[in-house]
Amino acid sequence: MPSRWRRFEILLPLQFNDGREVPGEWLAEAVLEIVNQFGAASYETQNVEGHWRHESVLYRDNLVKLVVDVPDTPSNRRWIKGFKNRWKKRLKQLELWVVSYTIELE
Repeated sequence: MPSRWRRFEILLPLQFNDGREVPGEWLAEAVLEIVNQFGAASYETQNVEGHWRHESVLYRDNLVKLVVDVPDTPSNRRWIKGFKNRWKKRLKQLELWVVSYTIELE
């Protein structure tokens, strides 16, 4: 097992910015895309509520969190950036929040 690992946490919206529901199949596709690439993923169904302001408009988001732990390699980082860009466009988001940090596996 590689000694350096990275956790990516991706917040996926449950609604588009206009309030319409994101189809559940789309969320399942996002999870399966991660699983197909890396072999595993965790999907937290507890809603995360986000508040943010853009051009004087206050937005409130209902989100779920997709988590994946992968070897910390440049190719894995590039793949996650591509995933973010594809899903940001598909979900019509101004931004799609993806954070990462190094982790140690025991």
